[in-house]
Formats: sequence, structure tokens, C-alpha cells
Amino acid sequence: MSPPRLLVIMGSGETSPTMVKTHREVFARLGPTAPAVLLDTPFGFQENADDISARAVDYFGHSVGRTVEVASFRRADLDPVAREAALARISQAQWVFAGPGSPTYTLRQWAGSEIPDLLADKLRHGGVVNFASAAALTLGLVTVPVYEIYKSGAEPDWAEGLDLLSPLGLPVAVIPHYDNAEGGNHDTRFCYLGERRLRLLEARLPPSAFVLGIDEHTGCVFDLDAGTATVVGLGQVTLRRLGQSSVVASGSTVSIDALVAMAFGGKSLPGPAASAAGGTASDMPSSAPSPLLATIRQQESAFDAAIAGRDADGAVRAILELDEALAAWSADTLQSNEQDRGRGALRRMIVRLGELARVGAREPRSLIGPYVERLLALRDSARRGRRFDEADGIRDELVALGVSIRDTAGGTEWDPPPNLG
Repeated sequence: MSPPRLLVIMGSGETSPTMVKTHREVFARLGPTAPAVLLDTPFGFQENADDISARAVDYFGHSVGRTVEVASFRRADLDPVAREAALARISQAQWVFAGPGSPTYTLRQWAGSEIPDLLADKLRHGGVVNFASAAALTLGLVTVPVYEIYKSGAEPDWAEGLDLLSPLGLPVAVIPHYDNAEGGNHDTRFCYLGERRLRLLEARLPPSAFVLGIDEHTGCVFDLDAGTATVVGLGQVTLRRLGQSSVVASGSTVSIDALVAMAFGGKSLPGPAASAAGGTASDMPSSAPSPLLATIRQQESAFDAAIAGRDADGAVRAILELDEALAAWSADTLQSNEQDRGRGALRRMIVRLGELARVGAREPRSLIGPYVERLLALRDSARRGRRFDEADGIRDELVALGVSIRDTAGGTEWDPPPNLG
């Protein structure tokens, strides 16, 4: 029996907690033994490519419960043996995943290779293609050269895409990160294009084409056997043509034909009414914070309340919950700035907890022991998870507060600051 034909497009969050449920549901349809591979081309130019692959494999293994192998095709000029090994893995896999990086770099490496045909074959005959972020940009008839435009100042223009969707009846340009709000006071919606540049690009699309926008932490699961599209995650999917937009809210399932009709007819289902997508940075719609940022703020507030109430257990609980959240999001490279913010918040909490222990100190070890022991347990957890920067940060903060720490064969020993008591 052939595997189901599924195309899964994710706007972002592909290795975050928000997409775990969707990954599990897709894998459940394939069965427990279906081979699965991660294609590393999009980030193959990055110096930390090995680390990105390892974190993604760990995410699928621990969070999703599925073994995923790496089909390494980082450059077109691979050694012939390595090249054929990667192509063989892609050919045999029933689930192929690709995510963050550069869409134009990806397309250059795949040009002239068998990879586009192998992907198209899965959509024709059976298998799952799960592309997110930069990889998602490559799927349409054209792609956004996002780095060249946003980072290097290139004039807005399309690059040629894989066009894997036109045979499905979807002549589209796929734009992930559709609701991005990182710019703050400038418009970074539409994968960092903003409204002005998107309008310029729209005018250069063929008359029969339109934009398929996928919000962050949102996915669209195309069941090609059933001819349907299901929106999952936190946001919505947008069909936009000539500045007019229609939306499909998360939880909705519509036919692929209905998506095309919406793009040309302007009817939204079942979200807000269709409207022009224009606007300047000053009148952009407000955007909810990302799930990770919301968690950071929540735990900072909980910690502040605990400190104000001299609630040591509550303060430590906020630290532990923030640490668990950062560990859960560690595989999502696209949230690296927010992870840095979270680690900064964690360090500040540790410092303030140490300061609380100093106030009114009487018998040093009995007073600060619960704090130090829990922080050392947190450090041990970070070391076991190979988050050595976090572990070193906890140690450094305790040492700065005067706590003497010694790592021994029997565990970690400590002494209180000599000036307490």
C-alpha cells in the first residue's frame, strides 16, 4: 500500500513545541517504520550546520518520538559517493523535511540535481514533503530572495522556484513568516518584505498566480489524496492577489479548489472578512508575542511576585520552568534571539535569588542551602542536556555571589560566602 501523499508547509516553529502535535499526526499516518530524513541543504553554508542538524534530530527523537536521519547535501559539488548516498536516502524516505537557511542558496545547490524530481515524485506517488521557513520559500513558482533583499539591499525581484505546487493546482509564491513582527517600528511582515516591497513583487506575478502566506507557528497540511488543505497551529493562512487578501483560520479544512477560488474571489473562511492588505508601519495590526517570548514574560512576572513575597519556592519554580521552556525551544534556531533573551532573564533571576539569600542572613548554610542546592541541580540538568553555556552561567553567578563550588567525583560541593553570618 502506498503511503499518503502529503505536503506540509510551515511558516516557522518547525522544531518548536507548537508543531509537535502536527508532526506526530503526520508520522502516525505514515506508520512506525517509514524512513524519514532531514535535508540539510538550506543551512549547509552555515558554520554551525552540524549543530543545527543535531538539534533537529534530537527534537524529532525526544519531542516527536521519531527517528530521523540526515540526508546531507550541503553543496552541489559533493564527493560523488556522498552525493549518491544522500540521493539514495531521499529516494527511499517516505518523509522528507527541510527548514531554516537561505532559499536561494538551496535552489543553487539543487539546480541540475535529482532532488526536485525526487520531491515531486513523492507528491505524485506517495510520501510526505514537509518544508518550513526558508525551504518553504522554494516550493512556489517563484521565491523571495529574502537575505538579498532584507539584509543586502537588493532591489525586490523574484527568483525562480521549484514550482512543485502548480501541478497541484496552486500557481503560488509561498511566503512563510507572513505575520512577522520583529521589526517593531518598521514593517517586517511577509517574510521581512513589508507591504511596499510585497506590492512591487505582486505586480510581477503572472495573472494566474497568487501569494500563499503562512503565519509563524502555523502550518498548512495539503492532503493530495483527499484534495484538501488543513490549517494548524497558532495563526492563519492567507491567499493574496493584487493587494486583496482572504484568510483561512487555524482548525479549518477546505478543498484546494476552494483556496484558489478564495484567492480570486476574496472570500475569507472562516476568519475575518477579506480586506486590502495595505498599510504603513504605523498602522500595522498588532501581533501577539511568540509563545517563547510570552513564556519568558510569564516566568519573569512569577519570579518578581515570588521575590516580593519572599517566596523562595516560588522563585525557584519560576527559574526551573523558564529553564524547561528554553530546553524545549533549544532546537528552534529561528528563535535564537528570544532564546538569548530567555537566558539573560534566567541569569538575572539567579543573581536576584542570591541577593535575596544575603538579606538578613543568620546561619549561612542553612539559610541559603535550599537556593544553592536547587541552582546546582539546575546546573546539572543543563550539563546533562549539553547546554554548557547555561551551566557555566549558573556557576559563574554563584561564584560571583561568593559561593565556593567544587566539582568532585562524588558530585558538586559548595561552601557559603565567608562574609555571611
